[in-house]
Amino acid sequence: MAILHGVTHPALAAALKRHFGYESFRPLQESIIQDSLDGRDVFALLPTGGGKSLCYQLPALIRGGLTVVVSPLIALMKDQVDGLAANGIAATFLNSTLGEKEARARHAGLHEGRFNLLYIAPERLMLEGFLDKVRKWSVSALAIDEAHCISEWGHDFRPEYRQLSRLRSELPGLPITALTATATGRVREDIISQLALREPQIYIASFNRPNLTYRVVPKRDAYPQLVDFIRQRRREAGIVYCLSRKSTESLAEKLSRDGFAARPYHAGLRDAERVKNQDAFLRDDVRIICATVAFGMGINKPNVRFVAHYDLPKNVEGYYQETGRAGRDGLPADCLLFFSSGDAVKYRGFIDDISDENERRIARAQLREMVHYAECPSCRRAALLSYFGEIYPEPNCGACDNCLNPRQTFDASVAAQKLISTILRARQASRSGEATFGINHHIDVLLGLESEKITRWGHASLSTYGIGTEFTRPEWSAIARELIRQGCLELSTDRFATIDVTPSGVEFLRKRTQLQIARPSATDAPSRRRKTAPQPTIAAEDLPQADALFEHLRELRKTLADHRGVPAYIILSDASLREMAQRRPTTEAALRTIGGIGEKKLADFGGIFLDAIRSFGSTDPG
Repeated sequence: MAILHGVTHPALAAALKRHFGYESFRPLQESIIQDSLDGRDVFALLPTGGGKSLCYQLPALIRGGLTVVVSPLIALMKDQVDGLAANGIAATFLNSTLGEKEARARHAGLHEGRFNLLYIAPERLMLEGFLDKVRKWSVSALAIDEAHCISEWGHDFRPEYRQLSRLRSELPGLPITALTATATGRVREDIISQLALREPQIYIASFNRPNLTYRVVPKRDAYPQLVDFIRQRRREAGIVYCLSRKSTESLAEKLSRDGFAARPYHAGLRDAERVKNQDAFLRDDVRIICATVAFGMGINKPNVRFVAHYDLPKNVEGYYQETGRAGRDGLPADCLLFFSSGDAVKYRGFIDDISDENERRIARAQLREMVHYAECPSCRRAALLSYFGEIYPEPNCGACDNCLNPRQTFDASVAAQKLISTILRARQASRSGEATFGINHHIDVLLGLESEKITRWGHASLSTYGIGTEFTRPEWSAIARELIRQGCLELSTDRFATIDVTPSGVEFLRKRTQLQIARPSATDAPSRRRKTAPQPTIAAEDLPQADALFEHLRELRKTLADHRGVPAYIILSDASLREMAQRRPTTEAALRTIGGIGEKKLADFGGIFLDAIRSFGSTDPG
C-alpha cells in the first residue's frame, strides 16, 4: 500500500486540472484527498453534486495500485466508468450485466494491474472466495459510496451493506473512505461503527444547495399544474417522482400524449425496458423520467434542471436526496413538491401494515417530519438544513416559495389556547385521567358536534365545548399542525395517532404566548420566479447569441455522444458548454481554461468544438 505523505497543493491542483479539467477544488475535497493519500480512514458527508467521487478518484490516480469502490447501483457503476474513460482514466466494474467472456477479460486486466479503479456491488465483493482474489490485485484503498446504506437508521438501508462490516478484519491494512450525501448524526455514528473506521478524519460539508429553488404547492389539480410547470421548461431534463409504479406509467403516458418525451422507471419494469428508458433519458432522447419515490435513480446526470414530486415523499432524507439529483452541474434548477393531506393519510395506511413495531414508529416519525416541512410557512432551505442539524444564517434565502412570496399570517393565539385547553380538559375529565384522543375528536369538541365518543366520555360538558365555531375543521387542523411543529403538541407514534400537550404547550398556555400562523397558499401553479446562480460576466446584448451558441454546441455534443454510445454529459457538461458559449474561445490555450476540459478531452474534442465556435462567429480570440 502506497502512503504518500506531504503531497503538495500544487501537485494536487496540477493533477486535478490534468485529469478532470478544473482549476480548483470544491469545499473540503483537497483535505479529504490529502488525508486519504496519508493512509487515514475518512468519513465524508458531502451534498449531492458536492464532488464525492473525486475524493477517491484523484487519490487513486496519484497513489497507484487499485482502489476498490463499493457502489449499490449497477447503472451508476457504468456511468462512473464511462465518465472516467472519457478523462483517460483506467477504470472498470464487475456486476451481473457482464457476459462470461467480458467478465473474464476484466478479471485478467485486474490481475495484470491495468486498472486504477474497480466498481463493485457489496454482495459480489463479500462473496465467499472473492476477497481472496482482491488480495492478489495490489489493492491500495477502499471507498464505500452511499455509505448510509449500511445503517438501519438510514433512509435507504440495504441489508447487503451490513456484510461490509467484515472488511476491516478481512483487509486490515487498507485505508477506508466512507462517503454519503445524506446522514443524520445517528447515521454517521452507525456508519463509522459498522465499518470499524480507525480514528477517522470526519468531514461534514454544508447541506445547502444554493443553486436549487424549493417550492411546495397545494395539490388540487395536479396534472394541469405539472404540465404548466414542465411547459415552461420544455427543452430541459427533469425527474417526476410518483407514489406508485402504476402512477409512473400512467403519468408518463399522459405526458407523452401531450407532446412531452417521457418514460416510466421503476423496479417492476422488465430489466431491458428499465435500462432502455434510463439510457434514453441519460442521452437526452427523452427529457422526462417518471420514477417511484421508493426506487433509486442510479444516475449521475448533471443537467437535470427540475425535480417534481407528484406525491409526498416518505421522509425528509429521501426528499433531500431526490431533489439533489437536480442541478448537479451547479447551474440553477427547480424542485417542486405537490402536497395534499390525502397523501399523508395514504402513507399512514401503508405504515400501519408494517409488522415490526420499531419500524412503524420510525416510519411515522419520519412522515411527520416530512409533513412539517411541506406545511412550513418559513424558509424551506432553513427547514431542510435544520433537519440535518445545520443553521442557515440568512433570514431570506431568495430561492424558495416562502421567501420569494411570503404568505400572510393571522393571529391564532386565542385559538391555540382553546385547543390546548380542550386537550388538557378532555384528559382530566376522562375516568382514568390518562386517556388521550385524536385531533379530530378535540376539533369536534371545539365545534360543538355530537359524536358517540363525545357522549361516551362526557366531553359535551367541557367548558371548551362549542367555543371554536369561528374556524372550520381544516383551519383547526392547520392550527393543530402548527402547534405540533412548534413542539407544543405531540402526536403519538402508535397506530391511533393520539395527541397530547407537551411541557412546552403547558408553558405556552400559562404565558399566553402569541402565535402567528401563515394562511394556506392559494396558489395553484408554481411561481415562475427563479433564482439564478452566479454566471461569468456577459453583456446583455450578447445573451441571445450566447444562448444560440449554447444550443449549437449542445447539438454537436449530442452527435459526438451518440457516435460514442455514451450520455451527452460524458463528453462535456452543460456548465462547460455555457462557459464556452459565453467566452467563445477560439484557441487551444483559451479552451484549456474552460472548466471541465482536461488533457484527454482537449485532445479528443478540442479541435471539434473550436471549429464549431469559429464557424458560428467569434469576437474573442481567447
